[in-house]
Amino acid sequence: MLNLKSTVFGKNFFFIFICLFVFGCASIQRPQGGPRDLTPPKLLKATPENMTRNFAAKEIKLEFDEFFKLSNQYQEISISPAMEKQPEYNISRKNLIIDFKDTLQKNTTYVINFGKAVQDVNESNVLKNFTYVFSTGPHIDSLSMSGSVINSITQEKEKDATVMLFTVKQDSLLFGKKKPAIFTTTDSSGNFSLNNLHDGEYRIYALKETSPDKIFNNDKELIAFSNKPIVLSKDTADIRLSLFQQVPEKFRVAEKKLTNEGVLSLVFNKRLNNPSVKVIYPPALDAQKIVEISKTKDTALVYMRNMDFDSLRVAISDNNKPIDTIYQLKGRKESFVRTLTFKYDINRDNRLKPNTDLSITANLPIASFEQPLIGLNEDSVNVTNFTLLKDTANAKRILMKYKWRVGSKYQLTLNEGAFTDIYGDKNKRTGIAFEGDKPENYSVLILKVTIPDSSKNYVVELLDDQKNVLRSDRVIKNTSIVYKNFLTGKYKVRVIYDANKNGRWDSGNVRQRRQPENIWISDKILTLRPNWEAEEAIEIPKEPVNP
Repeated sequence: MLNLKSTVFGKNFFFIFICLFVFGCASIQRPQGGPRDLTPPKLLKATPENMTRNFAAKEIKLEFDEFFKLSNQYQEISISPAMEKQPEYNISRKNLIIDFKDTLQKNTTYVINFGKAVQDVNESNVLKNFTYVFSTGPHIDSLSMSGSVINSITQEKEKDATVMLFTVKQDSLLFGKKKPAIFTTTDSSGNFSLNNLHDGEYRIYALKETSPDKIFNNDKELIAFSNKPIVLSKDTADIRLSLFQQVPEKFRVAEKKLTNEGVLSLVFNKRLNNPSVKVIYPPALDAQKIVEISKTKDTALVYMRNMDFDSLRVAISDNNKPIDTIYQLKGRKESFVRTLTFKYDINRDNRLKPNTDLSITANLPIASFEQPLIGLNEDSVNVTNFTLLKDTANAKRILMKYKWRVGSKYQLTLNEGAFTDIYGDKNKRTGIAFEGDKPENYSVLILKVTIPDSSKNYVVELLDDQKNVLRSDRVIKNTSIVYKNFLTGKYKVRVIYDANKNGRWDSGNVRQRRQPENIWISDKILTLRPNWEAEEAIEIPKEPVNP
């Protein structure tokens, strides 16, 4: 007799076995992850070969070791000398085919610079500074220029800067208007090399771009140039180019807007000497406005107590001379959201510097405050014998005066409604915990400065470890600069060779052929230890001669 149970079991077992086999096989996968590909495409073969003489081909075929793509080829790829008709660039699998549409000049060296155009498909790794060179005659130009590009402010080498070359005849016609035919990009060490050049007279520039067009046409781009043309008759090395952001010659308001808080924000395209702002319309608003000019004198915030207007007309002056007028529209029923917030003048460790007042700075001008709504605890004990004063030079700043004790822990509480801004808004409950710092955490630094030339001016700046300028001093003779009560830490010294004797660093101008003022940064790291008086000698070197 047939055993039904065993038959059913056999069928089920066979079905289960098949499922396990199928799904088990399906789960076998290639390992995921692995290191990221950082290798750009590599040229395997060129037809005709690179550096071919007596070149007579109509096209060039370049074979790479992997699939690739072209990025901005008509901006990145240049041919020197330039052709009237651009060639076509076609990709066929791993090959790039360059099809010439113009007749090549006789006995001429051609250099095709691919810039950053050739990239791999997956990770966009760039084959940088790849060039293909050929000559339609028996000779290939072989002269070269090399050097480095630095940032004028940081004095550090600048990578990925575009170094451009124009013949002197081309310079006035092409610079700032069209991209150069001869260019290269600095490497990770800020160095560059331009090769296969013809003898002649050239002007050289470096450009740190905001857009990849290789044209200096933006105030925010960094530019560098050599004062004198380079007469190339032999290989030229050690060219040093200093990048700077050029100050626009013509003033304009780069940005204007009413913020979400109803503040008129003005951003200038350059620093002014002594800026001021006047409300022309409505005229009644001018007397009650509050203007805040940034330390760099290139931005302004205008606060109006009365927001009942539909438009503003504002005049901007420098040294009391009107230089621009702007208009700003606003809906009469337009609403703004304001929240009072505060910052406190304490260090990164939430410690208050000894023998100083606590500075409380709001984000909006303060109209009034209620001292009973401000609480201060010292080591968990409430104290009330503090004084609050408005800063007459800053409408957003309040000074809290108290005999702060070393090592004591404080809790400041600003209860709701303690402060009222000029618009009538009141703060929400907030506060901060901090500690009275110890005098031994601060030091005295004495810099004994020696200058190389008593007929010139210098500006000595002390920088913290974040490269922030903590203090600037004008120096015209050998002297000692004393820095009292500076927090322990590491510092450096930067020196400006103040050519125009105005006490600050001034940028250059390409059109006027004026280089930026030179800067020297000492290699010496100044370490201030707790409760210590350090004396350091700073010998300013002779000012370098600009190229």
